[in-house]
Amino acid sequence: MCLILFAWQAHPRYPLVVAANRDEFHSRPAAAADWWADASDVLAGRDLKADGTWMGVNRNGRFAAITNYREPQAPELPLAFSRGHLVRDFLISEESVEEHAWRLQDSGDVYRGFSLLMGDGQNLVCVSNRTQEPVRIAPGSHALSNHLLDTDWPKARHGRRRLDELLQADRLVPENLLQVLADRSLAPGEEPEAFDLRLAPERLTRLAFIVNSEYGTRCSTILLTNRESGIEYVERQFDAAGNAVGTAMFEFQAHAMAASRYRP
Repeated sequence: MCLILFAWQAHPRYPLVVAANRDEFHSRPAAAADWWADASDVLAGRDLKADGTWMGVNRNGRFAAITNYREPQAPELPLAFSRGHLVRDFLISEESVEEHAWRLQDSGDVYRGFSLLMGDGQNLVCVSNRTQEPVRIAPGSHALSNHLLDTDWPKARHGRRRLDELLQADRLVPENLLQVLADRSLAPGEEPEAFDLRLAPERLTRLAFIVNSEYGTRCSTILLTNRESGIEYVERQFDAAGNAVGTAMFEFQAHAMAASRYRP
């Protein structure tokens, strides 16, 4: 039950700001964010079970991140392709964002439900195999959880409000964004009575940060791109008790990311 908070063309210094939590079963093996040995332009964590990833960037400034589409009543049919391949494939592709999005829209039925963000510094698009066509992201702050873009779930709404507060600052600090992702509170009255035992309890899906012995927040990731094509990428990993066990930090200049204009 992941959460991606992001701002596009909403800050004079940073055209793209992303703060994302990856929630997953602790038993699923994964590698922390790093440059990939077999795709040296890609910086991302790695799902060691299916060889995909949940979020990443490349040296040209291409970015992608994915969330699963929550369908608790739908049968989980075995499919040949992991949704994590969608992020990986965009990061190593040379297709334009629009071309890639429309191609996925036409072939998305080979994956379980997903919503995928993709950007190249000039354009940012969200594509889902639960909608009819890709959505070009409008300037402003947004939230994506396990439904469609900007679905008004409590944790998405609360996180977006806190992101808007941080966007008032002249400079953004990754640690402040990590604190937004670390929110473990649940507002009164927002806990439903029933939950699906096949998935994380509904109480946990309402949290921005999940602590649970079997399923929880595995890492928090921050991406900041600036007007000079500089990129900051920070990933903090957590154990099953919710304790931080490592933080990886990267800074680099994108090779081919053209500066995009700020539109207030």
